[in-house]
Amino acid sequence: MNALRHYLLALQFFTRVPVTGRLAAWVGYSPAMLRASAAHFPGVGLLVGLLAAAVAGGLLVLLPPVGFAPLVAAVLSTVATVLFTGALHEDGLADVADGLGGSQDRLRALEIMKDSRTGAFGVLALVLAVAAKVSLLALLGSIDARMLVAALVLAHVLSRGWPLVLIRLLPYVGDAAGSKAKPMAEAIGGGALAGALAWTALAAGAGAWLQGPAFVLAPLCASALALAWMARLFRRRLQGFTGDCLGATQQVCELACYLGIALAAA
Repeated sequence: MNALRHYLLALQFFTRVPVTGRLAAWVGYSPAMLRASAAHFPGVGLLVGLLAAAVAGGLLVLLPPVGFAPLVAAVLSTVATVLFTGALHEDGLADVADGLGGSQDRLRALEIMKDSRTGAFGVLALVLAVAAKVSLLALLGSIDARMLVAALVLAHVLSRGWPLVLIRLLPYVGDAAGSKAKPMAEAIGGGALAGALAWTALAAGAGAWLQGPAFVLAPLCASALALAWMARLFRRRLQGFTGDCLGATQQVCELACYLGIALAAA
């Protein structure tokens, strides 16, 4: 029951799924529960990935088998994930791009990241990220519809596990008073990491069974490199991470997964 409560809390935190009324009262909330729910962030990614895979796979079956069908499936599956998650991670990517692009000064960059307005760097980052995601997904869909479906599930799970590693590597430097991520960022225990690893292993095992070991190894290595780059960037520029940094890391690692799968398929 506690595991289910923690999963529903993670689902409420990272998606637009309503957890209200008696269900919300049963789930409850505390900073300790939010930290424990970190184990299920990849599990939330599994749900997001399954939704995206259902949309993309369904469209590839229903649409005429012509050249632009994978592109349509890629666009609409991306729309589905954005609506489902409320563009939470995309917002973090835009804020990080504005902060790091807007000033070389650490404190000024953190101040810009807290601004709710989106600047030129943020808009550019979002446009390029969405364009890269859609084009890579369309490429995978043009190779094999099953590859696209499996890639969506695997990438959404993997990319939500790596930010937990970032929390373990770097100190939290965000606004402690106003940040929803602060309780989670204070400490990620070994139990939470083990739970996240279990979700990741589930998705990776299914991907290896359906598409072969290279299908899992390539995005795993690519997203690990992306995490290392993001961690180095945040350590050098911010001396730590914020909640926005976690969202940006998820987006970059998701893109790295798609790129890794595409390169492995070459």
